[in-house]
Amino acid sequence: VVFEGGDGVGKSTQARLLADWASEQGLAARVTFEPGDTAAGKLIRAIVLDPATGDLDPRAEALLYAADKAHHLYEVVRPALARGELVICDRYVDSMLAYQGAGRVLDLDEVASIARWATDGLVPELTVLLDLEPEAAVGAIAQPDRLEQAGADFHQRARSFFLDLAASDPERYLVLPARRTPQWIAQQVQTRVRQLLSVAA
Repeated sequence: VVFEGGDGVGKSTQARLLADWASEQGLAARVTFEPGDTAAGKLIRAIVLDPATGDLDPRAEALLYAADKAHHLYEVVRPALARGELVICDRYVDSMLAYQGAGRVLDLDEVASIARWATDGLVPELTVLLDLEPEAAVGAIAQPDRLEQAGADFHQRARSFFLDLAASDPERYLVLPARRTPQWIAQQVQTRVRQLLSVAA
């Protein structure tokens, strides 16, 4: 299960709430995130998000995110799946497509090809998109990181692309308004995950 959406919409909160619920159901869950949930990933995260990095070629930025994904799957995600755990990830391929593709205005087919190669085609069973206008989300962050400082047009392009992705595959996406209470959002997510688990059983 992947949580996607703009910056500041509550993805990490919902990932934690889902993991707590899974634990209550007796399920082993692994909460993780991209970029940065490995030792190598932390170094990549510092490069792509630290404002001190300054201007990066958009292709270089995309390749750094792809490298983080490849190693993250190798070290964290695939081993957890092999153990039968519910993997709950804060950001995944859709973020790379929305930010480095649509946001940086790179060729989306090329970015998607790189992302598929980096992840060996692993697709989430459910992607929860928390949707909110960028001004109300990233605009409220007190100390924005390098990507959060990319400008209103960048974040609007990313939001529009997230919504287009969700509309193209409604069976795999759950789009929820991020302005609703965390508890309400968590209940909607739990209902959808219950359905997935019943099918898997």
